[in-house]
Amino acid sequence: MKRRPADEPSENELDITPPKKWAAGVPAVAHALNYSLAETSARHTALTLLNLNQVGGIDCPGCAWPDPEPGSRHRNEYCENGAKHVNDEATERRVTPEFFRRHSVTELGRRSDLWLNQQGRLTEPMVKRPGSDHYEPISWHEALGLIADELRSLDSPDEAAFYTSGRAGNEAAFVLQLFARAFGTNNLPDCSNMCHESSGAALHETLGTGKGSVSLSDIHHADLILILGQNPGSNHPRMLSALEETKRRGGRIVAINPLPEAGLMRFKNPQKPRGVVGRGTVIADDFLQIRLGGDLALLQALNLLLLEAEDAKPGAVLNRAFIDSHTKDFSEFAEHIRSTVSWPDVLRATGLTRAGIERLRDAVLGSERVVVCWAMGLTQQKHAVATIREIVNFLLLRGNIGKPGAGPCPVRGHSNVQGDRTMGIWEKMPETFMEALGREFSFEPPAAHGLDTVDSIRAMLDGRIKFFLGLAGNFVRATPDSPVTEKGLRRCRLTAQISTKLNRTHTVCGDTALILPTLGRSEKDIQAGGEQFITVEDSMSQVHSSHGRLEPASKQLLSEVAILSRLARMTLGDRVPVPWEEFEGDYGTIRDRIARVVPGFDNYNARATRPGGFLLPNPVNEGVFPTAVGKALFTRNAFEMLDAPEGHLVLQTLRSHDQWNTIPYTTDDRYRGIHGSRRIVMVNQRDLDALGLSDGDEVDLVTVWHDDIERRAEGFRLVAYPTAVGCAAAYYPETNVLVPLDSVADVSNTPTSKGVVIRLEPVRAGATVPR
Repeated sequence: MKRRPADEPSENELDITPPKKWAAGVPAVAHALNYSLAETSARHTALTLLNLNQVGGIDCPGCAWPDPEPGSRHRNEYCENGAKHVNDEATERRVTPEFFRRHSVTELGRRSDLWLNQQGRLTEPMVKRPGSDHYEPISWHEALGLIADELRSLDSPDEAAFYTSGRAGNEAAFVLQLFARAFGTNNLPDCSNMCHESSGAALHETLGTGKGSVSLSDIHHADLILILGQNPGSNHPRMLSALEETKRRGGRIVAINPLPEAGLMRFKNPQKPRGVVGRGTVIADDFLQIRLGGDLALLQALNLLLLEAEDAKPGAVLNRAFIDSHTKDFSEFAEHIRSTVSWPDVLRATGLTRAGIERLRDAVLGSERVVVCWAMGLTQQKHAVATIREIVNFLLLRGNIGKPGAGPCPVRGHSNVQGDRTMGIWEKMPETFMEALGREFSFEPPAAHGLDTVDSIRAMLDGRIKFFLGLAGNFVRATPDSPVTEKGLRRCRLTAQISTKLNRTHTVCGDTALILPTLGRSEKDIQAGGEQFITVEDSMSQVHSSHGRLEPASKQLLSEVAILSRLARMTLGDRVPVPWEEFEGDYGTIRDRIARVVPGFDNYNARATRPGGFLLPNPVNEGVFPTAVGKALFTRNAFEMLDAPEGHLVLQTLRSHDQWNTIPYTTDDRYRGIHGSRRIVMVNQRDLDALGLSDGDEVDLVTVWHDDIERRAEGFRLVAYPTAVGCAAAYYPETNVLVPLDSVADVSNTPTSKGVVIRLEPVRAGATVPR
């Protein structure tokens, strides 16, 4: 029996159990199936799961972890969260016009993210007209006409912003950026701006390419893998299978994180007997519990220790042949590290012992092939770009770039966030791309760089952006400084969201607001040219196809490509010679154009249909570094640390296990032992004692920031938890309110969601706890 949408969960039912010391196993299978069967039928569950991540099947709309080679994939090539994600999309619940007649926008705005998601799939276009507090039905022609009229009425194309989430496929992403640029703007903010922008900035500067260079085979064959600021057990669980293979081949793994994470302790692979009835596999050989923001200091100390080890045994530690032939500025880097690293500062910034850091050095010295993996624990810090540049320094010292079993591995958290960027979803695409785009479609793309996510919010607040289109995603819950972001969006004259399910952004409206319901990735896409497929790019630059298998949730749904192509045709007419109607009818015609614009995509249509797809070239793996000087660059990075005043803590926002991106599926976080509530904050018992607080107390979280604006997240329960001393952790999007819009990473402009200084204020007796 399908569960009905739940009432808002009570926040008085918090149950705390000890954190788990292993991940996956039979419970993961049971939770995945229970959730799936509560959303859709047994037949649909089997259809989605048996096709998920298979050749010719559905690419998981969850994370971007790569698939094994065809022939090496398990029949059940998915994780617990992937199963939940695809069947959450395949739900049999529907949001109809009657639903919107019953619920005003104001009422929906008071509902939780969990409740909104549980209402089901959107079924037909809806409009909220000026002065109204309800959405009402609208035809596709009229809806797209409203947008086209609004766009044509703008004083400048730069008064529009076109946002993209990583759920969009390559074809839709290419069409959107082409439409935006043909319209006349580079305002193409995307979810990369808020997650891995720091990775792209650092890697592009130092290596000449903004992507990692590691393959799944490299993970399997590495001697040592360092995992920094990342929780594979919840955010990309299939990575644990790859790490298990690393261990089987004799590789070592070191976890570096403020929180002990179950998946990095032990993994019980449910596809293997020892994962069902045995003890599974120990993943991390060592765990360095680092303080938030301490990674830069750790890496600089590690690099100093490697330089000193070379001094003691010249020629035995550093790869001088590689350094001399493939890099620049080594001497300046080495002098900087030797003269600036202070062990007292390192130990204070990291919370580690010197012995622990030296133990890491010894692991490095005993390894010929080293991979460094990282995620948003690094990228969402003020000094994120410097930290990732220091990772590159570390890898260059021993020639661990461009050879098998080694290299940088930024782990993207959304299925096609990397592919969207490859397709041109970036406000600062290089001139070579823009010139190729202009040649192919006979127009002059705008030259001025556009606005990223944070700057788009600022522009909305200032009245410089009047129109906002969101392609997938949940903009107001993915962005920082929640009231500020919502205020900016409400200042727009028209907002439009291309979405599969209801979310909070639909309740934060411009004067006119549109909901444009679209096909999910799991659904068949039939166009004039027949049944279509889309393509995506995973975290390791493999491009492959995805084919929907289910019947659409509603006959009124349009695909993302169809919506964008029709909108472009209505807005631009014949102004730019783009065959929008052909694009809608046959996505192969889009791929033909991509092949002539984007390097590495030649013969795209044929290669996309190969089992497993094809790998995009990465010059780094050919020993080529396309920087301005033609070599990889060592960099000198100033020491920085997060230093909270006495009586304060540094907060990281994070996902629960039962959550994907901004949407929680339940109020539980099974691996961390949190059940029944999301309004909790995890704090080390030593910090609770020092602050005179107790486990179970109710507190408000208050940001300490120099603009004197009080940012407060109210009514959180304290949970004594073994996080790093001086640090705290709480779930987003509930705590996005605490991240100031102006608190961003240097260079990348990424919000600092993993480095927010807060104080804890006890809640007054009798105060109401928000939901």
